[in-house]
Amino acid sequence: MAKMYNRQAAVQYANLWWNRRNPAFPNFDVDCTNYISQCLLAGGAPMRGAPSRDKGWWIQQGNWSFSWSVAHSLRWYLEGSKTGLKGRRVQNAEELELGDIIFYDFQGNGRIDHSVIVTSIQNGIPYVNAHTSDSINRPYFYEDSTAYTPSMTYFYIHIDDSFA
Repeated sequence: MAKMYNRQAAVQYANLWWNRRNPAFPNFDVDCTNYISQCLLAGGAPMRGAPSRDKGWWIQQGNWSFSWSVAHSLRWYLEGSKTGLKGRRVQNAEELELGDIIFYDFQGNGRIDHSVIVTSIQNGIPYVNAHTSDSINRPYFYEDSTAYTPSMTYFYIHIDDSFA
């Protein structure tokens, strides 16, 4: 029996820790993806690839993969993973569910700058939580962000429900 992604557990974790840092994990100045990884882990996502920092998605004993803490790396990991934690890019925000991830390319240059988790959906619009500039239940558009540019690109990633 394949293990399933517990979207509600991921969202509960996101809401619990949105404006604080869990002392069980390292704290980064740019903490967005570390926080997203913690949410995914709380949802039951399996880690793999340790101890190679450039392989898999994992954290252990004060070390972690690039995909654990770097938005650009997590995006590529999720879309490229064939086993365990994996995701696929969808074209519209309306296709996202609770516990899914949105990545932001603020400059529109192909490099991911930020990651958030969908924590509620209101009138078909995903609302998100984030770290670095800590926020809860914020419309995903991010047009009020100081990092917003007209060139901004969104990457909507639906997390697979099964970790087979």
